[in-house]
Parts: sequence; C-alpha cells; structure tokens
Amino acid sequence: MADTIHIQTALISVWDKSPLEALLPPLAAAGVRFVSTGGTRKHIIEAGYNCDAVEELTGYPSILGGRVKTLHPKIFGGILARRDNHDDQAQTEQFDIPPIDLVVVDLYPFEATVASGAPEDEIIEKIDIGGISLIRAAAKNYHDVAIVASQRQVDQFLQAIQRNGAVATTLEQRRALATEAFAVTSAYDSHIFAHFDGGNNNALRIAADNPMTLRYGENPHQTGQFYGDFSARFTQLHGKEVSYNNLLDIDAATALINDCPDKPTFVILKHNNACGLAVRPTLAEAFRDALAGDPVSAFGGIHVANREIDAETARLMNEVFIEVCIAPGYTPEALDILKQKKNRVILVAHPAPQAETIVRSALGGLLVQQRDNHVELPEQWTSVTEQVVDNRQADDLMLANIIVKHSKSNAITLVKNCQLLASGVGQTSRVDALEQAIGKARHFKHDLNGAVMASDAFFPFPDCVEIAHQAGITAVIHPGGSVRDQESIDYCNAHNMAMVTTGFRHFRH
Repeated sequence: MADTIHIQTALISVWDKSPLEALLPPLAAAGVRFVSTGGTRKHIIEAGYNCDAVEELTGYPSILGGRVKTLHPKIFGGILARRDNHDDQAQTEQFDIPPIDLVVVDLYPFEATVASGAPEDEIIEKIDIGGISLIRAAAKNYHDVAIVASQRQVDQFLQAIQRNGAVATTLEQRRALATEAFAVTSAYDSHIFAHFDGGNNNALRIAADNPMTLRYGENPHQTGQFYGDFSARFTQLHGKEVSYNNLLDIDAATALINDCPDKPTFVILKHNNACGLAVRPTLAEAFRDALAGDPVSAFGGIHVANREIDAETARLMNEVFIEVCIAPGYTPEALDILKQKKNRVILVAHPAPQAETIVRSALGGLLVQQRDNHVELPEQWTSVTEQVVDNRQADDLMLANIIVKHSKSNAITLVKNCQLLASGVGQTSRVDALEQAIGKARHFKHDLNGAVMASDAFFPFPDCVEIAHQAGITAVIHPGGSVRDQESIDYCNAHNMAMVTTGFRHFRH
C-alpha cells in the first residue's frame, strides 16, 4: 500500500462555493481531473476550468428533483475500491470504474434551515443523502482517498499539499482528514435527530466542534477544554484568557443577573455563589452596596452589571481586585479605567437565550435536566401568616428568592433594602446555612432588624424561623410543603413575622 498518493481525479460537489477559489488553482495546475454535479460544475467551468459531469460518468441524469445524483456504483466504486486489493481492482476494470482520489463535499445547511423557521417540507429537503454518503465512503477508504468535508478541512488539505510539495497526501494526513470528516457527519446527524426528537430526550446526541483549549482545568494539573461558542455570548475587550473556573463563574453570574429586576443592579460572585448584590437608582450606588455586602469575598471575584458601566462606577471598581468584569457595555472613559489592570478580563455580554437543557457528568454517564427557569412573582406567592408582607418586604423577598435560587444548597439568603446582606451556602443542614449567613452579616456590621430571609427548600422544623426572628428578621419566603409547615407558621404568627410560600423548590447541587 502506498503511503503517499498523488491526486489524479477529484469529485467536487459543494453547497458553499467560496472555498473553491483557493482549492481549484493548485489542483488544476497539477492536472487533476474534476468531476462534479449541477451548480458546482457550472461554477468550476465559469472559473475557467474543465469539469466532467457526474451524469457523463454514470450514464444517468440527476433524478427526483436532485435527490439522486451521485448515488451510483461508478461513483462509490471509484471511491471505495481498495488500490491494493486484487479483486477490487479487477472489478473496477470490468465495470469501467475510474478511481477517485479526492472527494470535496459539504452538506446541505440543515441546522441553519431549522434555525430560520423554515416550513417542515423545506427542512426535510435539507437532509443530505448523497453528500453524507460520499463523505462516509471517502473517510472509510482513507487509505486511498482524501476527504475534504468542511471549510476547516480545505485549509487543512491545502497546508498538507503545500508541505508535501505536490498535490499528494500521506496516509497520516488522509487519516486526519477522515477523522475530521466523521466529526462533520456525526454532528450533522445529531442536529437532524434533535429536530425530529423535538426535545423529548428519547436519546442524547451531543455535537460540539472547535473546542477552546483552556490554560488548565479546575486545577493546574488538569487539562480543560470548552465546547461552545464563547464569542457568540461575549466579546472580550481586555485581559488574560478565560479559565475553566472563570467560565463556570461567568455562567453562574449571567444566569443570576438575567433573573434580577430590570433596574440598575450589580452582582459580585465567588465560586458560583453571590457574595454581593444590590439594586439601586444608579449603577455606582449598586456597586458600592454590593461590595459592602462582603468585601472580603469580593476579592478576585466575578463582577457583573445589567447596565453600561460608566466612569464613576469604574473608578470604584478599580479599587478592587476583579478577576472578570461583565456588562452590556462600557463608556470609553470607564473602559480606560478598567484596563489599567492588565490581567483583568473585561467582557461585553450579548443578549442570548439560555440553553434549555443542562448536561453534566456523573458515574461515567450523563445527567440531563431542564434548566430551572422558574421565577416566582409576588402575585404567585401564598401568604400563610396573619402578618402580610408590605411593599418593601415584597421587593426584598423577591430579590432574596432569586439569589437563593442561584446559590449552592443548602442555601439561605438575607436581604434588606434590596441589598444582599449575607448568604449561607453549600451547607449540610439548613440551620448551618442560616447561622453562617447571620454570622457573616454581623461580621460586616449589617443591621438585620427588618431584613428578610429566603430558603431554597422548605423548613422541616421551626428552628430556622426561631433563629431568624431572634436575629431581627421579619419576613420569610420558602417553597413550603413540609408535613410540619404549620409549626413554622405558628411561630411566625406568635412573633408577628410574615411568611409566604412559593410552591417551588430551588435546589442547586
């Protein structure tokens, strides 16, 4: 078997003609014979090159409205015939099947057609049959055939023949091209399945290309990659490359800020949990009070705003060590200020829908669930105590419940005047979470009198409301649903506390 194979015949059939501008000249200069179909053949001829029609090779015209063009033994025989197999070669001679050394194919834009909202019949016509079969055949026979199945592979192929000094490929290069080609076909089939499945999760097929290699994983001794389109969600204006942990924090930060009220809001996160949050008339005030919530944890945190950051806010921020800053925009002066720290990551967040499905690994497999998109509005709450919440308490309870939803369980949040005073997160008991939150609030000299409390799950005993009352908390929000709810309600009634239930638990493990 020859390691290096010179290309003599190329079958070319592409939807996107733009890569041909770079691909055709070196092939034509080496005397490669072109065989093509319909629109691609017309494009090649108009570019000034000779090109044989597939129909001339097969003896059959394109039929069924173009559904059947290349599906013929003279095409697939020329691709799949093994050059070192005596029987294969005898049959290609017997049936006059010319060998094909290079296949250049792309696939109908199925995913883009679905995304465009096209009708179902148009979507179905974008399910490629001949193209995907050509790719698989050429990739299967990579020992003898080179396959180019994507724009990225065009560059890969051109670099290969440039290194070789001839329009020829080595076995190693053909295998690399085949690997990428199978990635193309598997992703294509995954998108088709996802459309037909319609989110029913009858099976899980994940297709992700072009991984972003990270500096390392969760720790320096671990490797890490990100599969996704970071640039579609953010524009990085400054700073070092984002890390694995940065991406987790950025995801948590944007999910939280998206649930917050549409008023100037600033959030500071550390290790996926909010350590500071405030809603104020101006962003500068919001930052100042968010930072006051826990200025120690804010060191090296993720800072996110839901308004354009102005110079006044940036000057306050610049006094703090910030790992990542996220906002929908920055004034020129604010950007100049924030760029003074060379490693500070500055991101512009673009409006983008959150993924509806969350996937994570466990036990060597994958857990899949619907994203927790539920936010309980005051009109959906159930007041269960004699004391009814007033408007100020309602605003604070709403904010506390949003924050606790985005905190690691077991979680408790304490809010007053639309400012996060403290949280207790990731604790093995709800009492521990509450005592952690109260302790942190007192450490930073926050006045808990009149504050409200949110819990991510119900209270199985009245101990939490007792502790909260003794700390000065006057209103509570939680899912409800414990068989002993009444004990907590009775305690609230006896001590002039207000309690509302939402009916929705927000565990976050």
